[in-house]
Amino acid sequence: MASRLFTRITLGLALGAALIAPISPAMAQRPPEKEAVKPIKVDPIKRVTTMTYAVDADIAHDPDNVLLLDLSNGGRAAIRLMPEWAPKHVERIKTLTKEGFYNGVIFHRVIEGFMAQTGDPTGTGQGGSKLPDLNAEFNDIPHLRGTVSMARTDEPNSANSQFFIVFYPRFALDHKYTNFGRVIAGMDVVDSIVRGEPPKNPTKIVQASLASEGKAPPPPPAPAAPAAITADMLSNSQSN
Repeated sequence: MASRLFTRITLGLALGAALIAPISPAMAQRPPEKEAVKPIKVDPIKRVTTMTYAVDADIAHDPDNVLLLDLSNGGRAAIRLMPEWAPKHVERIKTLTKEGFYNGVIFHRVIEGFMAQTGDPTGTGQGGSKLPDLNAEFNDIPHLRGTVSMARTDEPNSANSQFFIVFYPRFALDHKYTNFGRVIAGMDVVDSIVRGEPPKNPTKIVQASLASEGKAPPPPPAPAAPAAITADMLSNSQSN
C-alpha cells in the first residue's frame, strides 16, 4: 500500500511574496499532479449552506458522534465528529472504532507546531484497514487548532483509516484533506503526544470509543514490580 504520510508544510518566498506550499514525502517531494476534488460551494442563488463551521462542545449531546481517545499518556481527548462535513469519513471512523481497530495504534508521525498522525496498525505510515479507500469529501471547513482530518497519499481518493490532529491552524491543507471533526475536550492531552517521525517512545491510543458506548477510561498500567534481591546483590552490599 502506498505511503499515507501526507503533506508537510514549508514556507518559501517567490517574487517577494511568502508562499505556503504543500510537499509530499510520499511522492518524491512533489505536490499532487492530479487536479484536486472540488470543495463544497455555497449555492449562489440561495446564498446559504447547510454546512456549519461551529461544533457542539457538549460531550453529552449526540454522543454517537463523539469519538473518545484514551491515550497512553494518561489523558482522554474528545472529538466531535461532523457528518455534515464528511458523512462517509465519519462513518468510516465510527465503524473502525466500534471494531476496536484503533486500540493499541501509535501516533507514528508527530511534528511540533503542525500535527499528530495516527491510524496505521503497522505504525509505519504505510498501512490502513481492510476496507476500501474513500472518495474525497473535501469541504470549506478550515484546518484550525484541534481540527481532525483524514490522511491520504497524493491521490485524492486514497484516505482509509489514518487521521491527524492539527496543533496550530494550517490553512494550506484546506480543500486538500477531508476535515471531519474537531477536538472539543482534552486538547492538552493532544499537545502532550510525543513528537517524532517516528517518535522513539510513541504515544498510543489505548482505547478508542464512541461516547454513546459509555466505556470508562482503561486503568493505568500497574507499576513494575521491584527487582528481586539476589544473594550476589546482598554479598556486594555487605562488602561495601
